[in-house]
Amino acid sequence: MNRLRLGALLALAAAIGVACHAPEASAAAEVHRLNLVLSAVPGSLDGGDFNGLLERYSQYPLGARGLEALKSVTMGWFYQAELRYFVRPSFTVNAGVGQIKSQTKQEFLPGIGRDIQLRGQVLSVPVHAGGTYYFTPYNQGDFQARAFLGGGFLSLVDNKAIFEQVEVATDSSSTLGGSQRLEARGDGPGYYTEFGVHMFFAARYSVLLGATYRSAVIRNMSNKGRIMVPSDRPPYGLIPLVYNDGTPVRVNTLDVSGLGVRMALGIGF
Repeated sequence: MNRLRLGALLALAAAIGVACHAPEASAAAEVHRLNLVLSAVPGSLDGGDFNGLLERYSQYPLGARGLEALKSVTMGWFYQAELRYFVRPSFTVNAGVGQIKSQTKQEFLPGIGRDIQLRGQVLSVPVHAGGTYYFTPYNQGDFQARAFLGGGFLSLVDNKAIFEQVEVATDSSSTLGGSQRLEARGDGPGYYTEFGVHMFFAARYSVLLGATYRSAVIRNMSNKGRIMVPSDRPPYGLIPLVYNDGTPVRVNTLDVSGLGVRMALGIGF
């Protein structure tokens, strides 16, 4: 939440800065037909099967050994670059690409010179195309504000869900399964909606503030590697990690759906 508040304050500062550096009030707000919009969107993240994997690993072996659980992936940053073109004064067509990233980490020091590092990471590259309707503008001198509502389609490419464990100098009494890595990959479709306000000044720069929702579920992901954990019953040794029903732990679906707060800078051409 501190990062979210900081982002909102930075967006507000950018808006004030653009307004302060605009020409005298006799100038009109500049509304360019083509705009490059650079966005930073902090927001929620569902996680899908990947959070199920983290929860199961937190139960066993971490919980069984009294170790602190891994946090689920519930929040991430969505960075985006978009071209927005006014085909009419009240409607734009939009296309762009971005990256969603979220990570959780944990480290244990079971003894002198011994180290265990755990990392879970979600990466996704959404490519989007859509349209936005702009409502009647509000004008005040060289300032113009326009509420907007829009949406479109997503193509989610280069999606990865990674669980990685690195052990250094562990032995049979301290190991959690040795150094290992599970990586799931896949592509999928989705959609998004957006609303907010677009503020124009007597300059080529503009500011967008609003909210977005994306529905983005990647199914039938391919998995490489598997997670091995110490057995707590004879015969002792390493065994594959399984869910409570006995099925192997896999990431079949990755859900990067979420609701976010959009803070963006527009550059007119």
